[in-house]
Amino acid sequence: MNKLIFPASALGLGALSLAGGYAIYRYTYYNPPKRPQDPYTVLDGPQYRQYKDKTLALTRAFDALPYEPVTIVSDDGLRLFGRYYHLRDGAPLEIQLHGYRGAAMRDFCGGNQVAIALGHNRLVVDQRAHGKSEGCTITFGVMERQDCRAWAEYAAARFGPEVPIILTGVSMGAATVLMASSLKLPESVRCVIADCPYTTPRAIIGEVCRKYNPELAPLLPVMGPVTRLFAHFDLDGASALAAAAETRLPILLIHGEADGFVP
Repeated sequence: MNKLIFPASALGLGALSLAGGYAIYRYTYYNPPKRPQDPYTVLDGPQYRQYKDKTLALTRAFDALPYEPVTIVSDDGLRLFGRYYHLRDGAPLEIQLHGYRGAAMRDFCGGNQVAIALGHNRLVVDQRAHGKSEGCTITFGVMERQDCRAWAEYAAARFGPEVPIILTGVSMGAATVLMASSLKLPESVRCVIADCPYTTPRAIIGEVCRKYNPELAPLLPVMGPVTRLFAHFDLDGASALAAAAETRLPILLIHGEADGFVP
């Protein structure tokens, strides 16, 4: 009888582990297309609430601008969507990448105004598993950096090598453009603007978990295997810190002291 009890107990523990791992995947990485982020939902927290009216006004202004819908296909076959905003022929182009579970129109409602003032055209991207782009798994920049490279290649082919390309990102988008900066990019990519990036996927997941979901902190040691099993990517597959040390591109780093999410 005891010989039968042990395997059954082990099987039960294995099932619980798998269920727990899948729950972590759903909570951390899963973002189905049927659950789009509303660009008119202002982020919670006192540092955001005080700018709610300004944010909504900028988002409405952004929403009113005409754009050209653009699509490309990622290395792993996902249809990725972007909005191209034309200001003038031959102007520098900003490729703008939003944050984790973010909405491009909200996350770049201010950055869009700055880009217009600088005379830049803009390609505002829905990251994979967000908005109108396909996919249901967020990879914290590991796969998104390759998507960023693909967008840069598309832009260079479309607008020509003489048009400067600027990779711009906010939060996860900032980490993504930094991670992409050390890849083989078109020569017309001239610089990176990274607003509040994190260093690595593992670092930001651990920081947020310990700060906002401490009950999940004991599970952090198994995040690597859980990520590979359910999200199908390597949690340590890319590092903004390492890429910044290797890139040939100049980088403008921006970070607010009141940022309570990304250290």
